[in-house]
Amino acid sequence: MPHIVDRATRSRMMAGIGSRNTKPEVFLRRALHARGLRYRLHNRRLPGTPDLVFRQFGAVCFVHGCFWHRHAGCRYATTPTTRKEFWLAKLTSNVARDQRNRRELLDAGWRVAVVWECSLRKGGEPGTAIELDSWLHGDEREFETSPRAQSTIGRG
Repeated sequence: MPHIVDRATRSRMMAGIGSRNTKPEVFLRRALHARGLRYRLHNRRLPGTPDLVFRQFGAVCFVHGCFWHRHAGCRYATTPTTRKEFWLAKLTSNVARDQRNRRELLDAGWRVAVVWECSLRKGGEPGTAIELDSWLHGDEREFETSPRAQSTIGRG
């Protein structure tokens, strides 16, 4: 497959991808705020700098991109064909870091939620916000958006 842009342009584009205030994160924040939930953003004192911190529930939430965090079985978790070794190492280290941060937060007494980007596609944020709200008011330690939400809402 031919490259659409040259290497320097691709590097500049990839460097411009931020880790905060991403489109999926902003969609989820709006939906949660509309449900009356309040949170703090990007607490650097916590392992992994969670996207949302719900102190009143003792919970944190990460909004993970399916590509960058390797959502298992997701059609958006592709591996680039060029520089495959680099990408596999990079993405594998992302997953290991996520697991380490999750374990540290759980060990510190936090409840941890992971919302995958694909569950927020095609208008999926209201349903995901309802699931997350329900989890916050429950007592389970961990939450992750379900593959079912991905297959019914996340197509496209």
